[in-house]
Amino acid sequence: MRLLSLFPTRSALQSVALKNPLRSVQVVRLASGHHHNEKEQEPEDPWADNKPYVPPTLKRRTFDEFPVPEGSWQEAYDKQQKSHGLQFAVGLSFLGATIFYMWYKDPLDIEKVFGPRKYMKNPPAFFSPTLEPRFDAEFRQQTVSASPEVVRLEGASLPKDSVAVPVRNATATSDTSVTDKPVPAKSVPEAPPRKSASVPPVGALNIPAVPTHVPYLIIGGGTAAFSAFRAIRANDPTATVLVVSEDSYNPYMRPPLTKELWFSDEPQKQGLRFKQLNGKERSIFFEHEEFYVDPKLLSSSENGGVAVLKNTRVTRLDPKEQRVTLQDGREIHYDRCLLATGASPRPLPVLESGGPELMKHVTLFRGVDSFKELDVALKTAKKVLVIGGGFLGSELACSLARQGLDSGLQVLQVYPEKGNLGRILPEYLSDWLTRKLRIVDGVRVYPERFVKGAKLVNGGITVQLNDDEEITADHIVVAVGVTPNTDLAAGAELEVDDILGGYRVNAELEARSNLWAAGDAASYFDVTLGRRRLEHHDHAVATGRTAGDNMAGKGKPFWHQSMFWYLFGLTSLLPLRLQHIHAVKLVALPRSGRTLDRKWASKGLG
Repeated sequence: MRLLSLFPTRSALQSVALKNPLRSVQVVRLASGHHHNEKEQEPEDPWADNKPYVPPTLKRRTFDEFPVPEGSWQEAYDKQQKSHGLQFAVGLSFLGATIFYMWYKDPLDIEKVFGPRKYMKNPPAFFSPTLEPRFDAEFRQQTVSASPEVVRLEGASLPKDSVAVPVRNATATSDTSVTDKPVPAKSVPEAPPRKSASVPPVGALNIPAVPTHVPYLIIGGGTAAFSAFRAIRANDPTATVLVVSEDSYNPYMRPPLTKELWFSDEPQKQGLRFKQLNGKERSIFFEHEEFYVDPKLLSSSENGGVAVLKNTRVTRLDPKEQRVTLQDGREIHYDRCLLATGASPRPLPVLESGGPELMKHVTLFRGVDSFKELDVALKTAKKVLVIGGGFLGSELACSLARQGLDSGLQVLQVYPEKGNLGRILPEYLSDWLTRKLRIVDGVRVYPERFVKGAKLVNGGITVQLNDDEEITADHIVVAVGVTPNTDLAAGAELEVDDILGGYRVNAELEARSNLWAAGDAASYFDVTLGRRRLEHHDHAVATGRTAGDNMAGKGKPFWHQSMFWYLFGLTSLLPLRLQHIHAVKLVALPRSGRTLDRKWASKGLG
């Protein structure tokens, strides 16, 4: 009624009051709040004073005046969450059904609009009917060709439903396979050319096993090489990259070889798989086998790709002609080249002088082959000697000691420093690690010693130290550092760092025009700290990425300060960041520091 009283005009209200005196004597409340209660008088005009209408002030409700839900707050919250969850499930189901319908029916002809993916991570090794419609789909059931001989490319496997295509005037060679009994068939319309070039066109013969020219060439197959070709492909999705590696494996990560792999089960070791710190299992290889392209098919791949030429060594590099020579005399021309040759483990002459029989009991630890060799040797060994107190030697000593808790393997470690990682960490922290190795892991440590001589005695090795003390072991692991591989520098007239070792490069990691270096073999100029050379996993990743970007035309300087992390068994994780060549900054202490402190304090470690 209050709202309706706003609509009548003043004249209408006055006429109603005059015609009905009985109602006019009653108190009439208008929207303005004025009252008419005088009999036989003309109603007062509520708008006569021309004052604006002021609505009544609303009082803010207190917390006690709010409605209280039935039951407890938790029950109301659970009911509301259940309702929201049901709405979300219904919406998600509807979305999934819509996506499935779009994928299954394709009402908008998305495949015709976009076509097959042009840039594929793993380009197929053959023409796949799932990517493009086959031109011979109507004739799959027919046997093709009469007299012409059918030629198949060596190494190019076709799908089961493929049809051999006849090639006329082709001469069968040792690299071709010919059908035994060609059966005449009806005339088949000439096939249009294939759009995909993942394999060479049918009929192409005498394809070289190695391309004679590549836009991007990487010498070396380690972590820096992987990081480089990943950066190249990120900048140029159709880039063609050839990796020439002396290794027998595709690029893989090396840190697990001294850490997680030794705590893996036997099947995991055989498959080179390990559990990460987050509990997930993975392989040491960066990419699966299907990621890489066959080197024979690299040149004709429309989408580019990465091919790894394994067990192959580059013997000569000519930066002027932009050409490399392989060990078998074949030559490859390149547009841009990266030297990621890495480093080789440094041997001990005192052990090599003992003869080949003694060296059968010695492992120069570096890669997968040395890991497998040491794993086989430990199955029968009762005592193993680790020579070296750096990252590699200390990690191996701890990992082998932890593995030997069940088998009774005894681990000994000899190094010339005062403590483990004595050349890297401050003295107090080096002493802390050394005490942990001795008391917690049970490693017999011989600091400030070096091997003076070695000989075979009753199937084992007797090692004489510099203080004339003799220790015996069944197997010896040498981890005394590495030497950067710079064999190509002499013939290519490249500059080698006499102090730090490695190829001398500028801040953009460039050694010569269209020639870069990265990883362990690069002595680079740091824009902040000057000339440096590092040998860590993170450094290989960072330099490889920068070199790959620069090979693709970015021209970026290398400024990254490399990080390395160190794992002692399953308890100590020490991430460190190199801030200066002589100073190390500790970023984080062990995760379970309080528990370990109490444990070591009870044993006198403090």
